[in-house]
Amino acid sequence: MALAGYWADKYVENRRSAYDALRLIKPAQRVFIGSSCGEPQHLVQELSTQSDRFRELEIIRLMTLETAPLTLIANQTKDQSLNIRSFYLGSAKAAAIARNQRFLTPIHMSAIPRLFTSRLLPIHVALIQVSPPDDFGWMSLGISVDITLAAARAAELVIAQVNSNMPRVLGRSFIHVNDVDLFVEHDEPLLTIGANPEMPAANDIARLIARRLVDDGSTLAIGLGTASEAVMLALSDKNDLGIHTLYMTDDMMQLVARGVVTNRKKGLHEGKTIASSAIGSANLYEFLDDNPSVEFHPCDYVCDPSVIARNNKLISMSVVMAMDLTGQAAADAMPHSHFSGVTGINDFVRGAFQSPGGKSILMLPSTTARGSRSRIVPMLSDTAVVVPRGDIQYVVTEFGAVNLFGKSLQERALAMISIAHPDFRDELFVQAKEMGLLSADRTLHESLHGVYPIHLEEVLVIDGEQVTVRPVKPVDERRIQEHFYSLSEDDVIARFFHDKTRFLQEEMEEVSQIDYVNDLTLVALVGEFGFGRVVGVGEYLADPDTNIAEIAFSINSAYRHKGLGSVLLKKLSSAARENGIAGLVAYVAPDNHGMIKLFNQLPYPVATSFDDEMMVLKCEFDAVNGGQR
Repeated sequence: MALAGYWADKYVENRRSAYDALRLIKPAQRVFIGSSCGEPQHLVQELSTQSDRFRELEIIRLMTLETAPLTLIANQTKDQSLNIRSFYLGSAKAAAIARNQRFLTPIHMSAIPRLFTSRLLPIHVALIQVSPPDDFGWMSLGISVDITLAAARAAELVIAQVNSNMPRVLGRSFIHVNDVDLFVEHDEPLLTIGANPEMPAANDIARLIARRLVDDGSTLAIGLGTASEAVMLALSDKNDLGIHTLYMTDDMMQLVARGVVTNRKKGLHEGKTIASSAIGSANLYEFLDDNPSVEFHPCDYVCDPSVIARNNKLISMSVVMAMDLTGQAAADAMPHSHFSGVTGINDFVRGAFQSPGGKSILMLPSTTARGSRSRIVPMLSDTAVVVPRGDIQYVVTEFGAVNLFGKSLQERALAMISIAHPDFRDELFVQAKEMGLLSADRTLHESLHGVYPIHLEEVLVIDGEQVTVRPVKPVDERRIQEHFYSLSEDDVIARFFHDKTRFLQEEMEEVSQIDYVNDLTLVALVGEFGFGRVVGVGEYLADPDTNIAEIAFSINSAYRHKGLGSVLLKKLSSAARENGIAGLVAYVAPDNHGMIKLFNQLPYPVATSFDDEMMVLKCEFDAVNGGQR
């Protein structure tokens, strides 16, 4: 009882007005301001009001939306009243950031607390915001634990705005009354963010990620923005997802409410949603209050790559603003809020890569908002590289997804061009050749203008193994070559109608670089996305004179008689008809009973004829068995 009385007495004795509390700040001190939506607005406003009496004060914070014009004051006084130090790892292309880039301190999110606690960057005063004390004198930092807890513990003077609107968030989010020097009681609404701006590419990016890259039981770490919001919506049919992320958002709350997020299979903090801060609506903050399924921890824990890696199937998803053909990525804070989630990108990229079954995904709209410029460029030369090329794994635009891990610069260039906006692929292709990323004799194919038909993708299970059937991509060139070399002599003759011992790159280009309309190739792959082995190939090529497409197949011997050929034929015929092609034709040896039987499975009348020693099977889509439509 004595201890409880002690902290309660201290709390009463050390209550102050904001004006009186901030009068204790001395010249040339460093003043930390609580982060993001947990910013103590009342204290910051008073700091701004008193700014004319300060001399060489340094403001320490994450880059954030300013509720008081501290940066403006710093500029007006030529840094003699206030100086700013904003932690921010991103590039500074956005005009609002570029104007004040001298204030930026590039650093990984996980390293900032050590900067404070080691006293390498001494914090003299910490302005924080907390919930009212509980019966034991503990106050929660609520929606802003991140770097705030470390700053409060390291500061010489801690001034806390006590706000009853701050939720009591569980985890390592608490600070005791005895560890705070002054208390300013002031209730006000917490900072919130509104709806994200529209981005037409977001839904397409989200569908690609949800369909191919996020399995049931994955743990999510996702940034802020429209694309991230769209991904959350697209994951609504998944099961047993978990969350270990820097920022908790409304979209994550919705997945928890729907039972999609259970945190049961994370492998670390099972049953708990783990975050470091929250940015969102008042509803989100109410959801977090005393919620036993949510824990907030400091960012030196949440963003520690070794901790991230202990989560099962951790999928890190971050929005970047530009990438070059070699895989380097630039990122900026959100233009409408400047909350710098980009400062944690590399921590999660590297942690996800080490996670069992984990993936790092960079989301990139292919063009700027008005479509006037490509966000995929030949080389990043006038902006900061945030994610180096050696750390890049998956990249997704609205035109496709590629895996750059382990790929050569030539393979990366082809992959990035294939997911760029079609309007810019010609130019990127030419520039890639000029830069030496592609060989000088490589030719431009119609695939550079084709739009990848994601609806043709399908995942089959054959003998307990997942087999992905999808349209071919330029990056498949080498693996198709390996597939043809794996075929037996008889299989090669059945496919090419003559003995063939070499499969040249030029020929593979013709197979792998297609327009998806008049020229379509489907592949069946087993293995990890981006490294799969081709076990089946189905192709059609339309004759412009007859509008009939010739089809051909090759199936690895281990995958025959298991329905794979039927799936390829069904998809090819469906795509051909959808693309306005009149019918199909196949040239087969009379003893190729498998191909003959396969072709006759089509729901159209099949006409049989002979061309020298070859059997010709032909069908037209405007007829069905039993007569004309």
